Amino acid sequence: MSTDADSIASYIDHTLLKPEASEADVLKLCAEAAEYHFKSVCVNPVWVKTAARALKGSGVLTCSVVGFPFGATPSDVKAYEARGAVLDGADEVDMVINIAAARANDKGTLVDDITKVVEAVHAEEAVVKVIIETSMLTDEQKVLACEAAVEAGADFVKTSTGFGGGGATEADIALMRRTVGPGIGVKASGGVRTLADAQAMIAAGATRIGASSGIAIVKGEQGTSAY
Repeated sequence: MSTDADSIASYIDHTLLKPEASEADVLKLCAEAAEYHFKSVCVNPVWVKTAARALKGSGVLTCSVVGFPFGATPSDVKAYEARGAVLDGADEVDMVINIAAARANDKGTLVDDITKVVEAVHAEEAVVKVIIETSMLTDEQKVLACEAAVEAGADFVKTSTGFGGGGATEADIALMRRTVGPGIGVKASGGVRTLADAQAMIAAGATRIGASSGIAIVKGEQGTSAY
């Protein structure tokens, strides 16, 4: 697929996850996503109904986050939150893993954590992306987390929350793609703020880009990385 400025919009989850975001901010995000034909908007759970209503008929998906941004929430609570987001209108859910379990090399806990969310979301025919927070993990732990996501039946693995002190790198995207193979998506998120950044991530194996700078990316300009 071409990755020029026009076509790259279809890779982008247009993102606004700042805790202070207002309804007006969310509606502006949705209007921008519809205008530029982004893949989705990604908002906090409290704004899912607002976004889903605003995007109805636009062809743009509604995405939300679960266990965000730390992942340090019981798995059953993550599953409940995820199902609620989907029932409110989310087409996709980006969950944060149990980062402590990944750092402890505890694959069993990771698989259980992800599986509970996957089962809740897939029951409503929606998509799960698994945020592994690459900046907090060694390469071996990144591989373990990606393997757990595949074993649990997730649809995507994703680099970062954007709140963990680090973002996507080409090396991490390539490692994640090698680990999960061609069967599931890889989302580059955090610090992707130019067209060149996005193109580099796609070349490394990303199939989705999470960014608050989507408009700057498609215009070939410099954006900011703040969510």
